[in-house]
Amino acid sequence: QVQLVESGGGLVQTGGSLRLSCAASGRTFRISGMGWFRQAPGKEREFVAAISWNGGSTYYADSVKGRFTISRDNTKNTVYLQMNGLKPEDTAVYYCGQGRTPWPTTEDEYVNWGQGTQVTVSS
Repeated sequence: QVQLVESGGGLVQTGGSLRLSCAASGRTFRISGMGWFRQAPGKEREFVAAISWNGGSTYYADSVKGRFTISRDNTKNTVYLQMNGLKPEDTAVYYCGQGRTPWPTTEDEYVNWGQGTQVTVSS
């Protein structure tokens, strides 16, 4: 089973930027769609962004569109989330997930999760 390890979270001021990384072990990473989700205190986990197995397709939640960019490097078994223009409402634990298909379109299709990395945006 693929293990996922997120990194890159931290404390940033409003308007700042962070780049999250999710390093994967295992051979199935390169044929799996990947996604980023987040969970704020007291709220349910919500979708942020997804990328297909070869990086050819991406999809974003409306709340982050134009500010966040998902990408992947299959030679490094890593998926990234570049976050610009951060807002206090982006504060959450961010998780990467591995889809069981090359292009997962629902949360139910994500079968493997990392431990999460905290992002805190101060106002």
